[in-house]
Amino acid sequence: MKAAILVLSDPKSGSEESLGRVFNALATAYDFKQRSEEVTVLFHGAGTRWIGELGNPKHPAHDLFEQVKETVAGVSCGCADVFGGSEEAVASGFDLIKDNPVPGTSGLPSLRNLVADGYTVMTF
Repeated sequence: MKAAILVLSDPKSGSEESLGRVFNALATAYDFKQRSEEVTVLFHGAGTRWIGELGNPKHPAHDLFEQVKETVAGVSCGCADVFGGSEEAVASGFDLIKDNPVPGTSGLPSLRNLVADGYTVMTF
């Protein structure tokens, strides 16, 4: 079983729903990881802003993020450009993924490639 977890929620919304979404995304990655299943986490859209938030030791999801950090494939390059997450992603050591050359962008992750590789895509 292989899972690709996409984090789309926006931390800047300040809502409990946004926090709940990222927490459940990370908890799902943790569940797969604990069972030695293949899992990858990608931050897309406004979700690219989460990297800076989750790196803060005072954030309520920080400890869980640290447990699954190695499952993070990276951050959507084009989305990070638009939503301002590039600098924090690079500073935190995450790749800016751009294997889907969408016109007018610097590129996004290819969800098609993930599906072709047998991943079930889950969005949060």
